[in-house]
Amino acid sequence: MAVLIASPGEPVGRKGGDQPVFRPIIDAVRALIARDDKGQGLAEYALILALIAIVAIVSLIFLGSQISSKLSIVGSAI
Repeated sequence: MAVLIASPGEPVGRKGGDQPVFRPIIDAVRALIARDDKGQGLAEYALILALIAIVAIVSLIFLGSQISSKLSIVGSAI
């Protein structure tokens, strides 16, 4: 299969008027450029919420006893 190189404005393709040789590559690049990003914001918020929850759980695991003792002191003082 021969790949033809065309001048600007001239269609690139095989002999006989078939589809251009690079059509699948061009279509893939167009699909990447024109992505549908409608659900992207929701996914980002969900990831941020999950990260905050993980940080809160890990901090409670490591600091839970210290927080509990401080709250007991405050509660008995009141």
